[in-house]
Formats: sequence, structure tokens, C-alpha cells
Amino acid sequence: MGVLNDPKLEALLADMHAASKAQEEGIERYFWHERTGPWTGMEPRDHAFMSDKMEALDQDKAELCYLLCRAIGARRIVECGTSFGVSTLYLAAAARDNGGAGEVFAAEQERGKIERARANFAAAGLVDFIEFHEGDIVGALQGFAGPIDFVLFDIWGHMMPPIVEILGPRLRPGAVICGDNNLSEHFDAVAYRQIKLSLEKGFWVAVKD
Repeated sequence: MGVLNDPKLEALLADMHAASKAQEEGIERYFWHERTGPWTGMEPRDHAFMSDKMEALDQDKAELCYLLCRAIGARRIVECGTSFGVSTLYLAAAARDNGGAGEVFAAEQERGKIERARANFAAAGLVDFIEFHEGDIVGALQGFAGPIDFVLFDIWGHMMPPIVEILGPRLRPGAVICGDNNLSEHFDAVAYRQIKLSLEKGFWVAVKD
């Protein structure tokens, strides 16, 4: 039995994880060998290169997020970094399995990724548990009210400060915050207790006091 106990969803996610893994070598080659000039943040050329890349959260991290959401009974969930919707599906499954009254906030502004994400949400049968916005996440988040139970960050570090500023006051005591690539320093202004896990590329889990 899989973590999700949903064979259809797990089969879909297995295919998506495999497709994402197949793109990793090309992404690494671009950023470490082919891209020229100093790094000052994502530029238009970088966004163009990444426009069809899945960038899926690793399966073990996504399954951990599902289990954490189940453990705390999360109903209001925010995902920062939707792409093709891989981690969104794990979070939506948790919202469904926590009684069916929850929802996941997600946003994406790349047109090609928006279409793929919507198709994946429909294929998984989880559309009703996802509040999906087309466009910039900072603007879209203004309308997502608290109290928020769980947040997942899987985005570039320079994108985090304005999102943290919006989400911080809306996190309920005991809310769980997870992030890929060990970017927890962006939550220094929010009272929390945290642990950094030795998963691939780093992963952190924090709980708001």
C-alpha cells in the first residue's frame, strides 16, 4: 500500500516524478555550464528555459508533506511553486482525506504550465480541493484568508520575502511550514521552531509558535 492509498493517483504521480527526473540533467547543465554571465537572480532567458520544466518536489518530500498535513488535520493549505502540479496533488489529496472540506491555494503564471497543471488536477479527480490562480502568486495570495494550517515553499529564494510578509500574520499557532533547499532564514521574522532534514538538496520543517 502506498502512502496515499490511492493507486490511480499514485500511478499518475509516478509518471510525473519520472518525467521530472529526466529533466534534471539538462537543468543542471544549463545553470552550471551553459549559462553565461553573473547570477543576479532569474532573468528572462532563465524563465524561457524553465518554462517547460516540471521542477517537481522529490517524492519523499512530497509524501512527508502529505503525512504532515494529515497529522495536523490541515484544511487551509498554501503551495508556493505549482509548476505542473505534482506537489499540489499530494496536498490536495491530504485536504480530501482530512474530511473533504479543505482546499489548497496554488498559483502559476507560465501559460504552458497552467494548462498542464489543470489537466493533471482533472486527471487526478482533485479539482474540487484546489483553488488555482493563473498569474502572480503575490497578488493572488492577498485574497486567501487565514487561519492557514500548512505552507509548502518550492520556489526561488528571492521570491520568498513578499510571500512571507503576506502569509506570516495568517498562520495559525501550530501551523507547519515546509520548504525545499533550506531557505528557512526567510521566516526569521515569524516565531517558529524548525528542523533541517538531510534530504536531497535539503528540506526544512518549521512550526509556528
